[in-house]
Amino acid sequence: MSFNSSPSTARFSRRRLVLALCFTGAGFASHSAWAAKKKNKTTGNQAVDMETFNNATDAPLLRNGSQGAAVARAQIMLDRAWFSCGEIDGRFATNMQRMVKAYQTAHDLKVTGTVTAETWTSLRKDGAPLLTGYTVTDKDAAGPFEKTPVAMDERARMKALVYESLDEALAEKFHTSTGYLKQLNGGSTMEAGKQITVPNVAASATPVNAASIEIDKSERVLYVLDTAQRLVAGFPISIGNEKNDPLPLGTMAIKNEVKNPGFTYNPVLLKNAPKDAQKVDIAAGPNNPVGSIWLGLSKPHWGIHGTPNPSNVGHSETNGCIHMTNWDAERLSTLAKAGFKVNVKA
Repeated sequence: MSFNSSPSTARFSRRRLVLALCFTGAGFASHSAWAAKKKNKTTGNQAVDMETFNNATDAPLLRNGSQGAAVARAQIMLDRAWFSCGEIDGRFATNMQRMVKAYQTAHDLKVTGTVTAETWTSLRKDGAPLLTGYTVTDKDAAGPFEKTPVAMDERARMKALVYESLDEALAEKFHTSTGYLKQLNGGSTMEAGKQITVPNVAASATPVNAASIEIDKSERVLYVLDTAQRLVAGFPISIGNEKNDPLPLGTMAIKNEVKNPGFTYNPVLLKNAPKDAQKVDIAAGPNNPVGSIWLGLSKPHWGIHGTPNPSNVGHSETNGCIHMTNWDAERLSTLAKAGFKVNVKA
C-alpha cells in the first residue's frame, strides 16, 4: 500500500496518491409535505410515514437481531452523535452493537451494547427530525454514472471511478443503503425534481478537542479521543486478514491527507494477485478502491481510507489498510489532522 506524492492531473488532488495494496474487492424540502402516507403507483409498496417516524416516543429494548423503524431511529441519532453504525438500514447487527457500547461509554451510561431506556433518553436530547424531505437536483441526476468493472485493467481505462447509479449516490449522501432508501420511498424511482424521504444525517456539533485515534482490532472500531483521552467519536472499520495482511500493533501517526486519491494496483505487493496481473493506475472517484479520501500513516504502505463497498465495512476482511465508509472517512478527516497519533491495540 505504498504511496508517493507527485504533481496533480486535471482531475486529481495536488498530490497524486499511489497505492499498491489497500483495496477490497439540492436542497431540503419541507418535511410537512411528507406527513401523509403515500403508496407508489408502480410498485404498490408503502412509503414510510415521516410524521409517524419522527414523532415516535417509544423506547423498545433493541439488541442484536432487532429490525424496523425503531432501529433506524437509533441509527440516525447515533450517526448524528458521531457514533456511526455504517449504513443506516434498520437492522441491528454487530456494527451497531459496537457503536452503542461506544456511545454509552462516552456518555457515562451503563454499557450493555443494547439500546436501553436510558440510552434512548440520552439519544433523544438531539431533538432534530430523524427523517426529512429532499428534492433530487438536476446535478444529482446528471451523474455521470458508470458500472465499475471487476478487472483492474478495465478500471484503469476509465476516466473516473464514479457512482454506478443515482440510487448509490443518494444512498451515500444520506449514509444509508440503497435498499433502505428505496424502502423509505416505497420503491419509487429516483429522478431529478422528485421529492424523497431521507435520513436527516446533519451531524450534531463537531467534537471539540479531538486529539488522537485508537483502533481496536478485535472490535473493528476506530475511536477518536480528546485531549483527556475521553471517547468523542467512533466508526466501524474493516482491516486486513490476520494471516496475510495484519494491521500492525503499536503507535503510528497521520502523515498526510489526500482528497479524491488515485490508486496504483501493483500485483507484486499483493499476496493473492493473479499471476498475469499487470501494474496499472486507476483514476480517482468514490468507487475507486480507496474511495474518496486517504489519510496516510507514518508506517509505510498504511493508511485510513474510504471504500466503494460500504456494506462490507466492519464485516469483511481486506487486503490491508483501514477501510471506512466514504462518508465516515470524510468526517474523520475533519477531526484528524497531520500529526495525530494512531494507537492500534489488539
